[in-house]
Amino acid sequence: MKRRKLIDHMISSGCMLIREGSRHTIFYNPSTKRASSVPRHSEINDFLAKKICKDLGIKEMK
Repeated sequence: MKRRKLIDHMISSGCMLIREGSRHTIFYNPSTKRASSVPRHSEINDFLAKKICKDLGIKEMK
């Protein structure tokens, strides 16, 4: 899946960008008080995308 699609899903689910690192982007979900990092690759494995959603406490993408 494309990185941009995952980021759009996270933002629409209420997550916010905390900071940009050199290799990862850190997102935070204020409603669940959880954080997760998203690698800076153009393609993200579906398994990893599901894990990121689970870490943030949001609905998984299909």
